[in-house]
Amino acid sequence: MSFLKKLFGLGGGEAPQEARAEPQDYEGFTILATPYKEGGQYQLCGVISKEIDGERREHRFIRADRFASMDDAVEMTLMKARQIIDQQGERIFREA
Repeated sequence: MSFLKKLFGLGGGEAPQEARAEPQDYEGFTILATPYKEGGQYQLCGVISKEIDGERREHRFIRADRFASMDDAVEMTLMKARQIIDQQGERIFREA
Protein backbone atom coordinates (compact mmCIF):
# COMPACT_ATOMS: atom_id res chain seq x y z
CA MET A 1 0.00 0.00 0.00
CA SER A 2 2.89 2.36 0.75
CA PHE A 3 4.08 2.04 -2.85
CA LEU A 4 0.67 3.10 -4.18
CA LYS A 5 0.56 6.09 -1.85
CA LYS A 6 3.91 7.30 -3.15
CA LEU A 7 2.97 6.57 -6.76
CA PHE A 8 -0.24 8.61 -6.61
CA GLY A 9 1.01 11.31 -4.24
CA LEU A 10 -1.12 10.20 -1.33
CA GLY A 11 0.01 10.23 2.25
CA GLY A 12 2.69 12.14 4.09
CA GLY A 13 5.33 12.75 1.46
CA GLU A 14 8.04 15.34 1.80
CA ALA A 15 6.97 18.88 1.02
CA PRO A 16 9.20 20.65 -1.51
CA GLN A 17 11.95 22.54 0.26
CA GLU A 18 12.41 26.09 -0.90
CA ALA A 19 15.81 27.71 -0.48
CA ARG A 20 15.93 31.45 0.08
CA ALA A 21 18.82 33.80 -0.45
CA GLU A 22 19.25 37.41 0.59
CA PRO A 23 17.36 39.88 -1.65
CA GLN A 24 19.51 41.74 -4.16
CA ASP A 25 18.87 45.23 -5.54
CA TYR A 26 19.39 45.78 -9.27
CA GLU A 27 18.44 48.84 -11.34
CA GLY A 28 15.74 49.86 -8.84
CA PHE A 29 14.25 46.34 -8.67
CA THR A 30 14.58 43.79 -5.88
CA ILE A 31 15.45 40.22 -6.81
CA LEU A 32 14.74 37.30 -4.50
CA ALA A 33 16.12 33.91 -5.53
CA THR A 34 13.78 31.13 -4.36
CA PRO A 35 15.09 27.88 -5.89
CA TYR A 36 13.38 24.76 -4.62
CA LYS A 37 14.43 21.15 -4.42
CA GLU A 38 12.97 18.97 -7.16
CA GLY A 39 14.16 15.48 -8.02
CA GLY A 40 17.34 15.80 -5.96
CA GLN A 41 18.34 19.07 -7.61
CA TYR A 42 17.46 22.75 -7.24
CA GLN A 43 15.05 24.32 -9.74
CA LEU A 44 15.70 27.89 -10.91
CA CYS A 45 12.96 30.10 -9.46
CA GLY A 46 12.72 33.69 -8.29
CA VAL A 47 10.74 36.87 -7.71
CA ILE A 48 11.41 40.32 -9.16
CA SER A 49 9.67 43.19 -7.35
CA LYS A 50 9.51 46.96 -7.45
CA GLU A 51 7.43 49.66 -5.81
CA ILE A 52 5.52 51.61 -8.48
CA ASP A 53 3.20 54.49 -7.53
CA GLY A 54 3.21 53.34 -3.90
CA GLU A 55 2.24 49.78 -4.79
CA ARG A 56 4.58 46.81 -4.59
CA ARG A 57 4.47 44.83 -7.84
CA GLU A 58 5.88 41.31 -8.23
CA HIS A 59 6.82 39.10 -11.14
CA ARG A 60 7.44 35.44 -10.32
CA PHE A 61 9.42 33.31 -12.72
CA ILE A 62 10.51 29.70 -12.95
CA ARG A 63 12.73 28.03 -15.51
CA ALA A 64 13.40 24.39 -16.34
CA ASP A 65 17.07 24.70 -15.38
CA ARG A 66 18.16 22.54 -12.45
CA PHE A 67 21.40 22.59 -10.49
CA ALA A 68 23.18 20.22 -8.12
CA SER A 69 23.81 22.89 -5.49
CA MET A 70 21.63 25.57 -4.00
CA ASP A 71 24.43 28.10 -4.42
CA ASP A 72 24.58 27.46 -8.18
CA ALA A 73 20.80 27.73 -8.44
CA VAL A 74 20.79 31.05 -6.55
CA GLU A 75 23.61 32.46 -8.70
CA MET A 76 21.86 31.49 -11.94
CA THR A 77 18.48 32.76 -10.67
CA LEU A 78 20.03 36.17 -9.97
CA MET A 79 21.67 36.18 -13.40
CA LYS A 80 18.38 35.29 -15.12
CA ALA A 81 16.49 37.95 -13.14
CA ARG A 82 19.00 40.63 -14.18
CA GLN A 83 18.59 39.51 -17.79
CA ILE A 84 14.77 39.77 -17.52
CA ILE A 85 15.07 43.26 -16.02
CA ASP A 86 17.53 44.38 -18.71
CA GLN A 87 15.29 43.10 -21.49
CA GLN A 88 11.84 44.05 -20.20
CA GLY A 89 12.15 46.58 -17.38
CA GLU A 90 8.81 47.50 -15.81
CA ARG A 91 6.92 45.78 -18.66
CA ILE A 92 7.20 42.54 -16.67
CA PHE A 93 4.46 43.87 -14.41
CA ARG A 94 1.93 44.45 -17.20
CA GLU A 95 -0.92 42.00 -17.28
CA ALA A 96 -1.23 40.00 -20.47
